[in-house]
This record gives sequence, C-alpha cells and structure tokens, in this order.
Amino acid sequence: MKKKSFFLALIMGACFSTIAQKSEVFIVDGKAVKGFDPVAYFTKGKPVQGSPKFAYSWHEASWQFVSEENLQMFRKNPEKYAPQYGGYCAYGLSNGHKAPTDTDAWTIRDGKLYLNYNKDVQKVWNQKQSECILKADKNWPSVKAKG
Repeated sequence: MKKKSFFLALIMGACFSTIAQKSEVFIVDGKAVKGFDPVAYFTKGKPVQGSPKFAYSWHEASWQFVSEENLQMFRKNPEKYAPQYGGYCAYGLSNGHKAPTDTDAWTIRDGKLYLNYNKDVQKVWNQKQSECILKADKNWPSVKAKG
C-alpha cells in the first residue's frame, strides 16, 4: 500500500507541476520556498519561516528571511543559498519535470540546498543522490522555462 501511495504522490506532483508554473522559481503566493528563509537551512540546520519585514525580490519571487543579517547574506550571494533547480523537487528534475516541494523535505549536499516533493520522495532521493543530481543538472536548462 505504501508503494501505491508513493507513486500516487509522484503522479500528483507531475500533474501539479504541469498545471503550476513556467517560472524558473517555485513560487507559492508570490513567495519562494513558501516564505521560508533559505539561509536558515544553512545557519540553523532547519526550515524557519521568514518574515515579510525581511523580504528581497530575486528571479521574480519574494524571498523572505528571519533577520536583516540573513537577507544581506542572501543578497550578497543568492546562488549560494537559493535551493537548486529554483526550489522545485530535485528528484522530479532528475526525471525531467518540475514538481512542487515540501520545505521539511530538504538536504544540503556539497554546500547546495535541495528540496523534495515530500519525505517519501526524499527517501528515494537519498538512496541515489549523486545519480539524481547529475540527471537533474543535465535536465534543468531545458526544463526551467517550461510549465
């Protein structure tokens, strides 16, 4: 039954991504990373909700932070802190499509932040990260502007 749920989640993710966005960044209500602070994944080791008080516009999305310090860290080097593949599911990208992400399903590997659709997908991603990253890196240039 668990496998059935997993594959249903993947199919739903693919459907949502098709309906969803042509944006290079996964955006929910105008916010990247659903309003969570991308710098906090690195500095606090966990997802932390950002504040509109500390917002920065980058790649047509509002990025929110917990502090002015985190905002400035991001502003100086957004590529260092922004999730890979615009915040879309890294596993989905390895399979050639965009999918939404869960801010609790994340990994930092080699200094880069990766998000996944959910924790079940993250388990599969964790088993073959290197392979998935190679595939996603190859797919991203052609997929990022597509819906």
